[in-house]
Amino acid sequence: MTFDLNLTLGDLLLMLPELWVTLWICVVLCVDFLMPRLSQRTIGGLSVAGMGVALVFLLWYYAAGTSGILFKGMFVLDRLALFFKILVIGTSLLVLLSSFDYVGRFSFFKSEYYFLVMMAALGMMFMSSANDLLSVFVTVEFSTFGFYVLVAYLRDDLRSSEAGLKFFILGVFAAALLAYGTSLVYGETGTFIFPTIAGGTRDMTPGLVVGWLMIFAALGFKIGAVPLHSWIPDTYQGAPTPITAFLSIAPKGAAFAILLRMFFSTLAAFKPQWVWLMIGMAMLSMLYGNIVAIAQRNIKRLLAYSGIAQIGNILIGMAAGTRMGADSVLFYLLTYLFANLGAFAVVIAFSQSTNSDEIEDYSGLNRRSPFLAFTMLVFLLSLAGVPPLAGFIGKLYLFVAAIKEGLYTLIVVGLISIVISLYYYLVVVKKMYISEPSDPTPITVSGALQAVIYVGLAGTLILGVYPKPFIEYTVAATTIFSHLGAVPVVTTLP
Repeated sequence: MTFDLNLTLGDLLLMLPELWVTLWICVVLCVDFLMPRLSQRTIGGLSVAGMGVALVFLLWYYAAGTSGILFKGMFVLDRLALFFKILVIGTSLLVLLSSFDYVGRFSFFKSEYYFLVMMAALGMMFMSSANDLLSVFVTVEFSTFGFYVLVAYLRDDLRSSEAGLKFFILGVFAAALLAYGTSLVYGETGTFIFPTIAGGTRDMTPGLVVGWLMIFAALGFKIGAVPLHSWIPDTYQGAPTPITAFLSIAPKGAAFAILLRMFFSTLAAFKPQWVWLMIGMAMLSMLYGNIVAIAQRNIKRLLAYSGIAQIGNILIGMAAGTRMGADSVLFYLLTYLFANLGAFAVVIAFSQSTNSDEIEDYSGLNRRSPFLAFTMLVFLLSLAGVPPLAGFIGKLYLFVAAIKEGLYTLIVVGLISIVISLYYYLVVVKKMYISEPSDPTPITVSGALQAVIYVGLAGTLILGVYPKPFIEYTVAATTIFSHLGAVPVVTTLP
């Protein structure tokens, strides 16, 4: 395979956000090296500024409808890619802001932390534009390398080291599955490019079935769906809390960008074969995540199992296999972004004041910090799907997409899961508002963390009360799936 690398200025402009982030990473490294006396907050501020500029570029591209293809189809820039890049950069900005005070507690490698976060974000930006299996493998591993280090960043904490080791071992296993699955698909089709595979595939041979299953298993590890979820609880608990928040949103969103292109475009004609896989994983993820969350006594582990259940909810949209299903996946990721990052910001603020992540220690939080208690209440209710918050609209959108395809049993399981989730979310609420605090000392929240919490609160309320412009935003991002309406497939569960 050969490539014409005589790129024009217009071609390079398609990659301007990625080129800018790459340049800014180099700037941050040079500033840290040449001016070692600068505080870590200054380096963090520089990182936030650079990622903010990248976000402006992406929003400008989205408003202008910028699109294009590079490297003979390997890199694609369209509204779907821009949506996920905005999601990744927005998440990265909030994570960097929430890290200012947390990183101050490190005794070493403070500035390198910001570098690794930006490197992971850069890899996920490329993931969002990956349009072939080779690019998928390279970009997935590029983004994961930074997380291997970030998860184990607390070198004096055995739980962080254990989390990093488990994440690394299972990540290498997922990489092997992805590489071998890619080789099988290439061997059967003679190409890596998604559109070319779609145009040339008429029959699903055994080699293709095994290859696509391996690729899906590798990406299923990235999103944390059952039964590929085993790394999530320990990794979430052991990693630095801002990195836990980062892991809970950004890599999952980038992986869904690939999954949507893979199933809704490349394998759209084979929907009757793969839809059952989505249905099964959605049911297992919702039930397992919510049921096991009931027994958790650590807030990070509770949110970890809650996250597994939320992935099950998103897979409902994937199981629908329609353009509306794709729209609902994108919208639900937006609602999850604000509610989940907001909840983790509260966890960071509480942990910094109390050095505890135990749910029991949240007793009487309303008396110690009414602000943290109220915002955590809103975020948890949104994750549960209580109206009029964003999570309710997101779940309703997913359910309607599934109902239109006759997936009634899947909807019933989803409704049962909502009831189960309300129980363990309300246990936390009871601790905060009814139980007496063991320590009445007031909890203070830094300005950066307050900003993150307010952004999460605003997003959760606005998407719930006035979702129309955001739904239109997601609908515009899925125009590449307009062909799905013409696919004569109706799947009905018994």
